[in-house]
Amino acid sequence: MRTRITAATAALLLAALTACGGGDDDKPAEKPSTSSAGEPTLSGDPTGGGESPGAEPSGGGEGGEGLALGKAAQTTGDGGTGVLEITPDTVVFVKEGSGETAENGVFAVVTMKDKAMTEVAADEPAPISGGGWTWMASDGEMIGWDSGNSSYVTLDKYNGADPVQPGGYQWRAQVFDLTPAQAKGGLLIYIDGENKAHRWQMPSTDTGPNVAEVKKQLAP
Repeated sequence: MRTRITAATAALLLAALTACGGGDDDKPAEKPSTSSAGEPTLSGDPTGGGESPGAEPSGGGEGGEGLALGKAAQTTGDGGTGVLEITPDTVVFVKEGSGETAENGVFAVVTMKDKAMTEVAADEPAPISGGGWTWMASDGEMIGWDSGNSSYVTLDKYNGADPVQPGGYQWRAQVFDLTPAQAKGGLLIYIDGENKAHRWQMPSTDTGPNVAEVKKQLAP
């Protein structure tokens, strides 16, 4: 009798252990992974919660903080024809230039290199078509190329105005007549032949490789 009771008890215990067994269903649930920013993401997310592949970086020539002075932008030529690589590289601030005095206090003279990148000639769109250059002050005010006495300032080397032929380049300049407050940095904005905006950060002091040359050409 003692042996049968013990066997029955053992059978009951074995059945209980089998019912509560440690199979795969008893593993703890997988914890969500953690992104580098410290926020949880689904383990199946291949990006880890970051930017998706192919996403455009912030800033650049189409918004945000803009490109640095000296950086090139690929732009569409006037009327959508050709591609111009435009590189503003020097900015000079003067009260007088080409015998003219800034009506608002400061001339900001920006020089740039325009290079044709395709097998057809390309040109900057004329301001009358809504294209061309604008200075945006740090408070958001937009100042055009024809502000104050700016249109009377000329520089011999930087007066390119014809379409740029394939394989060639031109030096050009834009002049803005600014108040001292407007000249304290900002953004240089260019609207190309597809009405696309390109932006460059503007410093508040003379900057670039051609400062001395530009000042020499501005002298009366």
